Amino acid sequence: MNSLVIISGSILFLSIGYFWYARILERFFEVNSSNIAPSKEYYDGIDYVPAKNWLVLFGHHFSSIAGAGPIVGPIIAVALWGWLPALLWVVFGSILLGGVHDFAAIMISIRHKAVSISSIAETVISKRSKLIFLTFVWLTLILVIAVFTSLCAQTLASDTRTVVPCFGLIFVAVLTGWMLYWKKIKSWIATIIGLSLLLACIIMGDFIPVDLGHNAFLIWGITLLVYSFIASVIPVQILLQPRDYLSSFLLYFGIIMGGIGIFVAHPVINAPAFSKWDAGGGGWLWPMLFVIIACGANSGFHALIASGTTAKQLPNEVFAKRIGYGGMILEGFLAVITILVVSAGIAPGVLKTMLAKGGAGPIGAFGKGYDEITKTVLFGKGGLIAILILNSFILTTLDTATRIARYISQELFKINNRFFTTFVVISISGFLVLTGSWNKIWPVFGSSNQMVAALTFVVIASWLLCRGKTLKFVFLPAVFMLLTATGALLFQIYDSIRTKNFLIMIIATALVAMAVLMVFDVIAVIRRKGLKCRIL
Repeated sequence: MNSLVIISGSILFLSIGYFWYARILERFFEVNSSNIAPSKEYYDGIDYVPAKNWLVLFGHHFSSIAGAGPIVGPIIAVALWGWLPALLWVVFGSILLGGVHDFAAIMISIRHKAVSISSIAETVISKRSKLIFLTFVWLTLILVIAVFTSLCAQTLASDTRTVVPCFGLIFVAVLTGWMLYWKKIKSWIATIIGLSLLLACIIMGDFIPVDLGHNAFLIWGITLLVYSFIASVIPVQILLQPRDYLSSFLLYFGIIMGGIGIFVAHPVINAPAFSKWDAGGGGWLWPMLFVIIACGANSGFHALIASGTTAKQLPNEVFAKRIGYGGMILEGFLAVITILVVSAGIAPGVLKTMLAKGGAGPIGAFGKGYDEITKTVLFGKGGLIAILILNSFILTTLDTATRIARYISQELFKINNRFFTTFVVISISGFLVLTGSWNKIWPVFGSSNQMVAALTFVVIASWLLCRGKTLKFVFLPAVFMLLTATGALLFQIYDSIRTKNFLIMIIATALVAMAVLMVFDVIAVIRRKGLKCRIL
């Protein structure tokens, strides 16, 4: 199969999703540009801060939801089940599930003062549902922070050229934020200066590698956790917004170059379209493929970003479709490129070797495949650029996830001290980093992440029911994600018992129990209020 055919077809379907289906959703949710945005109405200078313009917020949102998710998940799925099932889930999952999920999460959040999805659960379902959702999300975020800290620390330790640009971006972002928000410099001028300094950091990294020896993973892991603590407690306009904004240009560049590389070289896919239904330790294609590929098609973490930070910075709700649905479509396209990169850029059999214990891992595999695909346009620098892009986005995911975990910790445990609650989150995540490798945490992270997506659909459906609206856009996605995530968690319980990984067993069992309780709450509310599900 020629990769040019696949990327062209994917662009066509994803475009139809954004320009047709998303427009229907926009009318359905009654988007109105004259409504006052919560970021302006409840401005506090720390969390409620309207973005300078929608592109700045798109950069933050896209950087936060992307991370390593749409790259790591598809690579594992291709190795276990083949490229075709991964591709189908990414394209149609992004259009019919992920885009709806992200856009709706932003919309119902801004209709409720930009509060989190968990807080909305209390309004439309019950107080117990809110507590269950909060606990569920809190545990999921702990796993998110742990798995991405492990991945980033592993990359910084193995590719020393990425250290200077990765951390240099932090200082460049602070300078860019200062220019945008304090000096009121025009956005395009601040952007050019910021990107020029970032380019200088990339060049310096190639000449100044930072090798910390055999303790590099531990040192970088601790450094990343400390960074996450600091970045999550300071005002968003100081670091989070400008850093994510600048990082988004890295990813745009990577996506464009990857696309051009495929169009120019149009390599033939060497990997099998379909390997087998049962991948052994990886599990059955259903449900495990649909949780291994989380952020590339549908992801509960996106709802946390959408309602946790994006809704608090949205300058006008008319931008919700561009940022929510559009961000998911672009992430789906990134996942498509990832599938093609490892399917056409790496020889058959090599991918599994790279993912095995002691191998280069998914980030190394992506760098190798991307380097091969982009040889004609990036002249052998594609691998370095790919890994740098991934690291910058992992940093984005880390501090955004920590910030949201801090919100939830304060709400769940009734502790107002943001420094203490952040310290607790970082400490627990750090324990998981030191006691387990990323590949042990990833499956349960994917399962819990997709259960958050399922429960988000449940909250969205309940919200729509309370307003007498049809459920035709969310009913089937909610049912599919509930069944899939539950099945995946049950598999995790079985597998953890078999391998005697009792920590994962306890977490997975708790997540299943909480999900069942919340579903029963929804059923009880529907019966009590006499609401009828208008599916059609």
